[in-house]
Amino acid sequence: MHFHFIAIGGSAMHNLAIALYLKGEQVSGSDDEIFSPSKERLKKHGLLPDKIGWNPELINEQVDTIILGMHARIDNPELLKAKELQIPVFSYPEFIYEQTKNQLRVVIGGSHGKTSITSMILHVLNKNNIDHNYMVGAQLEGFDCMVKLSDTSKIAIIEGDEYLSSPIDRRPKFHLYRPNIAVISGIAWDHINVFPTFENYIKQFHIFAESIDKEGTLIFCKEDKNLNNMVNSNSYSCQLIPYNTHNHLIEKSNTILIDKDNIRYPIEIFGIHNLQNLKAAQLVCEKIGVDKTDFYNSIADFKGASKRMELVMANNYSAFYKDFAHSPSKLKATTNALKHQFPNRTLIACMELHTFSSLNSEFLKLYFKSMVAADVAYVYYNIETIKHKKLENIDEKDVYNAFGTSNLKVFTSSKDLQDQLFSQNWDNSNLLMMSSGNFDGLDFDNIAKNIF
Repeated sequence: MHFHFIAIGGSAMHNLAIALYLKGEQVSGSDDEIFSPSKERLKKHGLLPDKIGWNPELINEQVDTIILGMHARIDNPELLKAKELQIPVFSYPEFIYEQTKNQLRVVIGGSHGKTSITSMILHVLNKNNIDHNYMVGAQLEGFDCMVKLSDTSKIAIIEGDEYLSSPIDRRPKFHLYRPNIAVISGIAWDHINVFPTFENYIKQFHIFAESIDKEGTLIFCKEDKNLNNMVNSNSYSCQLIPYNTHNHLIEKSNTILIDKDNIRYPIEIFGIHNLQNLKAAQLVCEKIGVDKTDFYNSIADFKGASKRMELVMANNYSAFYKDFAHSPSKLKATTNALKHQFPNRTLIACMELHTFSSLNSEFLKLYFKSMVAADVAYVYYNIETIKHKKLENIDEKDVYNAFGTSNLKVFTSSKDLQDQLFSQNWDNSNLLMMSSGNFDGLDFDNIAKNIF
């Protein structure tokens, strides 16, 4: 079949395009902007469009299916041509469902931890040679493509994002997957531009829970207050399995899992949030048929997904980690984790206000005390980004007041932030850089070389 991708350069879209190509399908696509690493990965497989921009001439009777990315607009000329020719148009999640509807679908949802839980499950299944399809939202070590859609797999592991499906389908992605087994890791308000109230945001997870197969299972974090209230306030027809933080201890900055038989298993990841994620992954794997001992032995060398508490560089007295954390709950969990793991080291934590929600003056107030665990907290934002997103301006005083801690310093120049890091004394200190962006082009490898 011939699949054409409108907005092929997206993080998820280009992985799906590559997956279909590797499956032997004919794939084409277009986009008005394609950045790294999508550009290089598409080029490697011969899928990079010949020219940037929309080209309605690519849409003809030879195209069997259109896959529409969120980056495109409703008046996209290729989309209009496809409608004119009555070519079937699928959003990304619609297409994933169609490809996996005859398989056991495991969907990982939640405001945080989705990628980590999904990655842990994939890691364990691979080590135990269990064939499976998958879709995950971050680059994983040992994986060339973040999507696999074979016809032989009987299991599909899907990261379930609550963001919108496409320009013409405003439903959250995870409403479309209809899971047999589902995980919800927690609920903390995000995407304020789409879900204007917290009540509306919670409703999306309620709809997701109701979409689970009646003979299926919902695995949920009992320690998350908002999630626990939602589950206890509703009657879901599926099986309910609550989970807590996995039993563990920390010895000399190393985390060790302890099972019910008091057997100890050293692991490489750390932090309460990751130990909750790990417990969710264990319960999913148990449902799929993975023995507990096999799970523990397999998870021992799991290092985490890309940009999820990822180690950039370390020596005997300092370490530099980067993390995708950007929302208040993620900031709090990540800074707490690093400080708890290395209590005797000074923690210098930096975050970038980059998303639509984080740069909203009302949402900004939700960051109160979110970086209190850091000894020194730096917050960076770019005034031009606020203008580009057409938001009301915020000033440094707004940020100070929102975070509400005396350990805070605000930067509006990434160069000034870098100069501050270079001038810091890094003896017995850790650096944590958190953002869904890139601090306007800061080179983390260069920073690491300068401070260590």
